[in-house]
Amino acid sequence: MRDLSAIVKAYDIRGLVGTQLDADTVRDIGAAFADLVGSAQVVVGHDMRDSSPGLAAAFADGVTGRGAGVLSIGLASTDMLYFAAGRLDLPGAMFTASHNPARYNGIKLCRAGAAPVGQDTGLTDIQREVEARTPPTPGTTPGKLETRDLLTDYVAYLRELVDLSSSRPLKVVVDAGNGMGGHTVPAMFDGLPMDIVPMYFELDGTFPNHEANPLDPKNIVDLRAKVREVGADAGLAFDGDADRCFVVDERGEPVPPSAVTALVAVRELAKDPGGTVIHNLITSHAVPEIVAEHGGKPVRTRVGHSFIKGEMAATGAIFGGEHSAHYYFRDFWKADTGMLAALHVLAALGEQDRPLSELTSAYSRYAASGEINSTVGDQAGRMAAVKNAFAGREGVRTDELDGLTVELGDGGWFNLRPSNTEPLLRLNIEAADDAAVAALRDEVLAIVRA
Repeated sequence: MRDLSAIVKAYDIRGLVGTQLDADTVRDIGAAFADLVGSAQVVVGHDMRDSSPGLAAAFADGVTGRGAGVLSIGLASTDMLYFAAGRLDLPGAMFTASHNPARYNGIKLCRAGAAPVGQDTGLTDIQREVEARTPPTPGTTPGKLETRDLLTDYVAYLRELVDLSSSRPLKVVVDAGNGMGGHTVPAMFDGLPMDIVPMYFELDGTFPNHEANPLDPKNIVDLRAKVREVGADAGLAFDGDADRCFVVDERGEPVPPSAVTALVAVRELAKDPGGTVIHNLITSHAVPEIVAEHGGKPVRTRVGHSFIKGEMAATGAIFGGEHSAHYYFRDFWKADTGMLAALHVLAALGEQDRPLSELTSAYSRYAASGEINSTVGDQAGRMAAVKNAFAGREGVRTDELDGLTVELGDGGWFNLRPSNTEPLLRLNIEAADDAAVAALRDEVLAIVRA
């Protein structure tokens, strides 16, 4: 029996091309997805990896073999696929491995309206059907394959949500990392008062310049240098499938995603006073503080897009943000789009005269460690040791919504979470200043790595 356990992840399907993920497997996944959603048509898009067009075609074969039609939108960013699924009210499949190396590929699936498909909402059912090799119903009439380019519609929709036409002129360096930002950015900024300085816009799934993962500081070194070199007002870095966007200020310094979350939240609350804003539990405490100060209702969730999207649906939230630079909008079918967040940042910058560093300083109130990973053999045991070490201290509060969060009486806090896929514990710390962060880091890591 075929075993898909190695490639079915919590939120998507991802694996090594040719060994774990091949045309036959993907064809069967397409058939199982068609059975799961029961839709007359499925929209399919793909990124720039060499393997993506062939795998997308195999998936389409599986869907049409079950009698459903396929609307192929060709080259697309992941948020373009979500746009198609939302605007057309169709289930969708995006072929990408995001920021993973070239030898990987994967599938992000959604239901009609861009509703997420994760292990608890369909991936397990797909895995079960593929492993059982469920045959098609005899006599099924194959569905039809259509093609449509939705880039122009996607651009028009986002530009309706954020109007940059009256911005002061801005010079913006954009590092596409040879990913799908090289496809979407030129169309998005065409005709706007933005002088775009492109970096690595050539679509190349081998990622010849650097990994398309701006979360790793080494991958934005070139962007930071270019911003300083050309005297830009801001820099943007997209990941491989261009659903995440990282921001750099005019000094070449990274703007924390939590600060971007707070900035965008304030702008969304100005349009919808009193709205709910979702933030995961390792975003800065500045986010819920600022949301509340602007009349909004902050709601804290676990890490992960399925939890964010689920809470947005349950609360009717207008916006949600994560520390990993995923940004979710009610006006974008509760899906994540880094491009829309980038437009908000540039609009906020362009409607006033201060530099980006000054503008965003109001949203960065505390010092943070960033994510620190430790390889451990006994995740549960090390987490219990940390919990015991802080238990009973005056003013300390703990919760286990997602891993272990410890709130200290002086306003500092940390979260320690196990990785779902590796023998790692992930530590995030926030405190009043760098010295307090360092002291807390050293104390917690001494226990974790003992």
